[in-house]
Amino acid sequence: MIAGRRVLGALALAALVAATACGGDSSGDAAVTTRPSRPEPFDGAVTTTTAAPAATGSLVAQALGAGVQVFATAAEDQPTAELDSPTENGAPLVFLVEQRLGDWLQVLLPVRPNGSTGWIRAADVSLLSDPYRIEVALAAHTLTIFQDTAQIAQYPIAVGTADTPTPGGRYYIKELIQPPTPNGPYGVYVYGLSGFSNVLESFNGGDGVIGIHGTNDPSAIGTDVSHGCIRLTNEAITEMVGYLPLGTPVTINP
Repeated sequence: MIAGRRVLGALALAALVAATACGGDSSGDAAVTTRPSRPEPFDGAVTTTTAAPAATGSLVAQALGAGVQVFATAAEDQPTAELDSPTENGAPLVFLVEQRLGDWLQVLLPVRPNGSTGWIRAADVSLLSDPYRIEVALAAHTLTIFQDTAQIAQYPIAVGTADTPTPGGRYYIKELIQPPTPNGPYGVYVYGLSGFSNVLESFNGGDGVIGIHGTNDPSAIGTDVSHGCIRLTNEAITEMVGYLPLGTPVTINP
């Protein structure tokens, strides 16, 4: 999992990742990549009460301002939370849209407990269309990527141990992080997910975020070895970063 901390840079606030609990020894901090990773603008009107089905992609909401208020229902006057944009790791704040009701969007939230949802105002975000989705099979140790209904890639992976399992459920990619050295335990890239470990409340000062990342030990691929994160080869995650945007749905199955 990913542990983050804030530092003040010379020109802007940047976030660094201290370590993840998924690999071996920590090898320093990781800076958020400067390469944007986002879906294409969504030009169509969304008038139904449900989000687009998997066959036609997903909808991603990206914050327009410095934060987004979250409400318990579409009828509430007072927010239950406000999430900052950019995030503490310097990424734009994004949500996976579950459904729309008038001027409101029900979204999957990057907070504990896993699977939490809330309502946000559609006026506070831009809507983006994402044709991709990820399916993880823990027992089979595979990560499969679909574009609409077509399978376009499949990779072998390493997952969590019995004591620190990778949590099942539906999540989304919330951030893209680039470690300073590709030779570290997290490889060349880390995708931070909207989910958290169910057994580790924190790690190295972070809040136990689950990630998908590369590795400097490809021999461990295909085994149960991590503290909850999903590992794959550096070559595989580099391919993924080439086209998978923030907000892409990730379903983790047994």
